[in-house]
Amino acid sequence: MYLNTKIEDLAKRLGIAYFGVADLSNALDTVLNQGGDIVKGYPYSISLGIPLLHSIVDQLPNRHQRAAALNYKHHAYDIINQRLDITASILSSFIQEQGHRVLPIPAAERIDDERICASFSHKLGAGLSGLGWIGKSCLLITPEHGPRVRWTSILTDAPLVPTGKLMDERCGDCIECVNICPVNAFSGRAFNCHEPREARYDARKCEKYFNKMEVRSKSAVCGMCLYICPYGRK
Repeated sequence: MYLNTKIEDLAKRLGIAYFGVADLSNALDTVLNQGGDIVKGYPYSISLGIPLLHSIVDQLPNRHQRAAALNYKHHAYDIINQRLDITASILSSFIQEQGHRVLPIPAAERIDDERICASFSHKLGAGLSGLGWIGKSCLLITPEHGPRVRWTSILTDAPLVPTGKLMDERCGDCIECVNICPVNAFSGRAFNCHEPREARYDARKCEKYFNKMEVRSKSAVCGMCLYICPYGRK
């Protein structure tokens, strides 16, 4: 528990609001299927989260206006991801100095364009550490900020203590994220760990939508499922 506390204290001093540790043993097949050999041999993940600014997220309905789009892309995406990556790098160096293997996962880089995924699911790690649940939008929903949190992860073999487990889904009958999606990318099905992501979410529809926006504007922004969630708007 000592090492948990040292890492969390350092993370909080660096501006991290959400900190969690997950035991990946029960999700090992999923982790290896997504990341392959590069993520093999790390029994724990550390999740780091920073809430987005409400004043910026609340402007997403005006995302077709250049000012609103640029502000979101810059402050709610690029800058937050940089803060997460820098913090993960600092924490990883600290963990390595303690004599443990460690692998920071980039906050917003993917390794597979076909499956549209990163080497490790930040949502999976954060969920397994007890920080939220997977909503119908396939985003991690926190009780305090809804999906208005950006995440990164660190994989390690350090002997850490898990901080929790996946919360029970609290979305109920709400389908606001499903209804607001401009390309109908969500099926409306509740999360089921035994089903593939494709049963709930068509990532290719989002990809095509963003590509079309990139042609029209340099600031391709959507995020309407993130904006509309009642847990984030309260």
